[in-house]
Amino acid sequence: MDALVRAIEKNYMRDDLPTFRPGDTVKVYAKVIEGGRERIQAYEGIVLQIRGAGMGKTFTVRRIGADGIGVERVFPMHSPVIDKVEVTRKGKVRRAKIYYIRKIRGKIKIKQRRD
Repeated sequence: MDALVRAIEKNYMRDDLPTFRPGDTVKVYAKVIEGGRERIQAYEGIVLQIRGAGMGKTFTVRRIGADGIGVERVFPMHSPVIDKVEVTRKGKVRRAKIYYIRKIRGKIKIKQRRD
């Protein structure tokens, strides 16, 4: 049964997304439906975590909103809602989940990774 589920999931998995890690700054272009119209909205921020596997894989992006309040959004990795993802800046962090960024006030400084 498990092999059957994996075979079905394989058809829906996306392979057009770039590889990124926690600490990277990404710009996620998500489809938003307002009324009967559909448009693409950009959401730029730092990747806090990547969790899960297969179709359930998600990543969390945090940005500072207009009022100076941190806003986090969780995106399913293989969702058709995501139009594309651009990696703006590669960050160098030592942890897989960088929740400590939530406590930092003001500008967040993450060293740049050279690949």
